[in-house]
Amino acid sequence: MKKSKVAILKTTPETVVSDYAELLEMAGVDEFLDKERATILKDNISWHLFFPGANTTPWQLEGVAEGLRGRGYDDLVVVENETVVTRAAKGEKLNRFLPVFERSKLPVLYNFRDEDMKWEVYEPRARMRVLERLFPDGIRIPDYFHGKNVVHLPTVKTHIYTTTTCSMKNAFGGLLNEKRHYTHSHIHETLVDLLHIQKEIHGGIFAVADGTTFGNGPGPRTMFPVPKGLILASGDCVALDAVASSLMGFDPMDIDYIRLAHEDGLGSGRLEEIEVVGEPLEKHREKFSVGDNAASTVGDMLWFGPFRRAQKLFFHTPLVNVFILGSFLYHDYLWYPTQGRRRIDEWMDSEWGQLFKKYR
Repeated sequence: MKKSKVAILKTTPETVVSDYAELLEMAGVDEFLDKERATILKDNISWHLFFPGANTTPWQLEGVAEGLRGRGYDDLVVVENETVVTRAAKGEKLNRFLPVFERSKLPVLYNFRDEDMKWEVYEPRARMRVLERLFPDGIRIPDYFHGKNVVHLPTVKTHIYTTTTCSMKNAFGGLLNEKRHYTHSHIHETLVDLLHIQKEIHGGIFAVADGTTFGNGPGPRTMFPVPKGLILASGDCVALDAVASSLMGFDPMDIDYIRLAHEDGLGSGRLEEIEVVGEPLEKHREKFSVGDNAASTVGDMLWFGPFRRAQKLFFHTPLVNVFILGSFLYHDYLWYPTQGRRRIDEWMDSEWGQLFKKYR
């Protein structure tokens, strides 16, 4: 059986944009995407505030766009989403996407704007693990996604609810609407269901992860930035996430969304079934941990702990706005200026911080 391929490349701030083009070649991008179709660049804004390791990097967006166009993928469009606690326009600005949009002439669409796309009920052909039960009135996805390629642009980081997060969770914001928080107690099964749907609706799927700075700790926001200088790519999202989790010191098959996707035949989650080209895993593997912050401690009790049975009261009624406000105040106005700002200032002194300053 042919192994899934994951490419890992060591890069530098001086070469990272052109290195993304080399990475696409190493991972065999042309085997997975159709040049005759439009290609969605699905970026990742985990936090509208800038924080190293949390969001798609400007050089990742620029390098992938240039690399794809150099291979004949001329119809590129960035698609962004919002969450109840993130704002796309603010994220574009603070994470320095706007200079890339202008310089690379990238059009941008937003899945939450009716003038850009509509949400329609989709009936999956694959057996759903949880989505049909969680959304009894129908699973709604953006009509714009049908028939187009998608290239996911995640970062490599830990996550309070999924242990690690990379390419599979990047579809979470793009394919689910503002009620996506209904799925948190079943987040692993949800990610598997979404990969089934992606394979049904997209012309091709590819993922390119930025690991120039990894995120370690209670991600996807309140983390410790770890400069690594790595970039990864694969046409198998499961395999890419398996390799990313291994780089962070986790056994991929101990992570439910990777194991379940592997069992469903959606990709390779076992490292022995993955061909890693470029940099060896063992050379760059570290031991990360997730942990909790104040907000995730409350979330754990509500989503997975003693208050789980009262979820519909808390999250399916206007009471949800109390938790949204609490998360917003904690992350943006308490944690960020006290702990986050110090970590950013330290990172800004690194070579990757110096590169970020140039995107103006």
